Amino acid sequence: MPVKQEPKIGFVSLGCPKALVDSEQILTQLRAEGYGVAPSYAAADLVVVNTCGFIDAAVAESLEAIGEALSENGKVIVTGCLGAKGDLVRDLHPSVLAVTGPHACQEVLAAVHAHLPRPHDPFLDLVPPQGIKLTPRHYAYLKISEGCNHRCTFCIIPQMRGGLISRPIGEVLKEAETLVRAGVKELLIISQDTSAYGVDARYRTGFWNGRPIKTQLTPLAAALGELGVWVRLHYVYPYPHVDDLIPLMAEGKLLPYLDVPLQHASPRVLKAMKRPANTGDTLARIRRWREICPDITLRSTFIVGFPGETAADFDRLLAFLEEAELDRVGCFSYSPVAGAAANDLPDPVAEEIKQARQERLMALQATISAGRLRRKLGRSCTVLVDAIEEDGTAVARSSADAPEIDGAVYIEAGRDLPVGEFVRVRIVDADQHDLYGERL
Repeated sequence: MPVKQEPKIGFVSLGCPKALVDSEQILTQLRAEGYGVAPSYAAADLVVVNTCGFIDAAVAESLEAIGEALSENGKVIVTGCLGAKGDLVRDLHPSVLAVTGPHACQEVLAAVHAHLPRPHDPFLDLVPPQGIKLTPRHYAYLKISEGCNHRCTFCIIPQMRGGLISRPIGEVLKEAETLVRAGVKELLIISQDTSAYGVDARYRTGFWNGRPIKTQLTPLAAALGELGVWVRLHYVYPYPHVDDLIPLMAEGKLLPYLDVPLQHASPRVLKAMKRPANTGDTLARIRRWREICPDITLRSTFIVGFPGETAADFDRLLAFLEEAELDRVGCFSYSPVAGAAANDLPDPVAEEIKQARQERLMALQATISAGRLRRKLGRSCTVLVDAIEEDGTAVARSSADAPEIDGAVYIEAGRDLPVGEFVRVRIVDADQHDLYGERL
């Protein structure tokens, strides 16, 4: 059996010692991943040029080096200080594969992987490129940050996980690309506070495949929307910039699905929770979202029986649900958590009252959900097949259904439908939580 040759990288490193260290880090990681280092342009499968852009002479030297690499090899990735100077490189050398700024090891690696993939070797690699996943092959969770900057009185997440730390946007998008290449059809975007992505990094510009991209939720969502798979957003606090996501949903770049943890609707209770308390504004925004994207599915969670919650507070929550007509709702009765500030609040609610309020809320929501699902009768939609039951019924999900927490679309006589693939169905029946479809 012939020995497979390792892919080889040519490297040109220009500029100061700081740039040299960047070059060393990039080469170290490439060697660890199995790439070889080529001594000449002719021996290289791809060339990386680490540039300097400090003074005019350095700029000229870097541009000349890029041109030489293109002439001698043809496949060139540019990184370093010159890459941060707008479109200067691409204007003069439009055929370069990617351009990144300085200190961009992960972005350079992502560009190398995109244009010169390291083949998976089952004899040497103990895990696949996407890592070990506990979800089915066709969907995966993509975590974009750790921790949280909120101080909700019922929660101790910041005490356990610390403040918000956003992952570099190039790293997030690289992982998304790896998952898609591995066969993932749906990316579920998660974090403790997805809307706050990039706040801690002051929305600095990162790079993805040589393209500058701001570390913020909307640019991230738009980039994910280019991968050709379903992108579903979870735990999206209703900050003002969330409005910018709705046109992306209307254009089909994101799933028209928004998971917004509202928690309550009484301003008094929300204040005690240390949550945003403008319910009227929330209702107005929901109306605007539906005007822009009529097919949007809205999911939220609520807490009943929070300390100090009165019957009037609870009635206000029910009135909000009737007016908002959210598609999917989860409800929890308040339970003290060790270390949470809410434990010290006065006027705890009796357990039997909590239970009764939870049952009332879920009964109301079941009626709302049934009504909204009935509106889909006769419509056709795309679904993603999750499983086939013993009787041959296919269990699938539409854009309105997140795995494990929402409903499903059941398709009779679906034994031969491929699990993990998209199919078109017509909705023929509905109940309080699920839809029933026939194949088209």
